[in-house]
Amino acid sequence: MKLLLLRTFWVVLALFFSLSVGSLQAQEAGFVSLFDGQSLTGWVGNKSSYLVKEGMIVIEPKGGGGGNLYTEKEYGNFILRFEFQLTPGANNGLGIHAPLEGDAAYVGKEFQILDNEAEKYAGLQTYQYHGSLYGVMSAKRGFLSPTGEWNQQEVRINHPYVTVILNGEVILEGNYLEASQSGTLDKKEHPGLTRSRGHIGFLGHGDLVRFRNIKIKELP
Repeated sequence: MKLLLLRTFWVVLALFFSLSVGSLQAQEAGFVSLFDGQSLTGWVGNKSSYLVKEGMIVIEPKGGGGGNLYTEKEYGNFILRFEFQLTPGANNGLGIHAPLEGDAAYVGKEFQILDNEAEKYAGLQTYQYHGSLYGVMSAKRGFLSPTGEWNQQEVRINHPYVTVILNGEVILEGNYLEASQSGTLDKKEHPGLTRSRGHIGFLGHGDLVRFRNIKIKELP
């Protein structure tokens, strides 16, 4: 009887493990890595400030901390997943549909990556909060992990629709062309809003930020 129960236990455990692995594989189906954890192969731009350390892309203030690092490949519609770690007061950005030249916030699109809970950012405009489409759409606050801890983010682009999910919470969702029909929040021209394809990049502002587990799934 004990032997039968033990065998049943292991069968159930094996079945549970199989289902869990199958579910995980299904969730990851179609995703490819943009970062191999060892090099910046597949990336172009400022490789003196963006370094590979211990399986992460690290923006080093010692190297200037500014400048941009872009994917070699251009992307249209996609789901992007990545993890990031902010340091106190850190500021970076996620560029999409961007050309390799010009300010990605205007000639492409920039989503804020920002420790907006830092005291020095107390006077931010709503479109500057983390996850916001800079100058155009404001994200919800309050869902960043404590500074220094890792955050998980997903950005879904189906031009002109965007969804940003931070640590499991939808913080931004909508149509950026409709949002800017009557003018942008920052009252500036954003010609990049009409672009439906371009490079993906990290946009440095001189602060220490770390990224890892960067994956993408292209959509039709």
